[in-house]
Amino acid sequence: MLSPAELQALTLSLKVAFWGVLASLPVALALAYLLARMEFSGKTILDGLINLPLVLPPVVVGYALLVSFGRQAPLGRFLEAQFGLVFAFRWTGAALAAALMGLPLAVRAMRQGIESVDRGLESAAATLGASPPRIFATVTLPLALPGILNGLLLSFARSLGEFGATITFVSSIPGETQTLPLAIYGLTQVPGGDASALRLCAVSVALSLAALVTSEYLLRRARRGARA
Repeated sequence: MLSPAELQALTLSLKVAFWGVLASLPVALALAYLLARMEFSGKTILDGLINLPLVLPPVVVGYALLVSFGRQAPLGRFLEAQFGLVFAFRWTGAALAAALMGLPLAVRAMRQGIESVDRGLESAAATLGASPPRIFATVTLPLALPGILNGLLLSFARSLGEFGATITFVSSIPGETQTLPLAIYGLTQVPGGDASALRLCAVSVALSLAALVTSEYLLRRARRGARA
């Protein structure tokens, strides 16, 4: 059984991961389609920038978010004044950090899903008079759906484990920004916190394993669909 504080950290982690993945979905899908179907100068640079969070220390990403979206930063002040959006030291900031760190994984999986779609089917739809948006909605998107879902699950699993960028950008505030990884870290720093830390570690492993197993299933399904 989880204590109220542990349950709070679990609920917040799921909330942060869900909204982070949901917010990054249209961006990831647009970037995946752009990289899979378009040829343009600077494509390699764009691909590198998208994957940069995978190789950068997460604390660098968190500091960049703090400098860009902090309440004293120009962009942060603008978003707060115009839309009432505050990211620094709020759960919304944790969701933003999770979205950014999970974006490269989502784009990679979605790009592979779109690239697996036979372009001949898209061309056939075009010869029948379908517009590009309709081709994407009725041909490309359904066939690439396993890859898209795979990307969402990988991003979700990455969001659940996000630590460095989150603690740098929004700190570890119980009930507000203290997700599972931050709660585990905090428990390891206090006497008598080992039991709670072990329980939260077990929950984290179970959630991540479930996401990865489902992701692998979708990837195999996508490969079978491509061969068919």
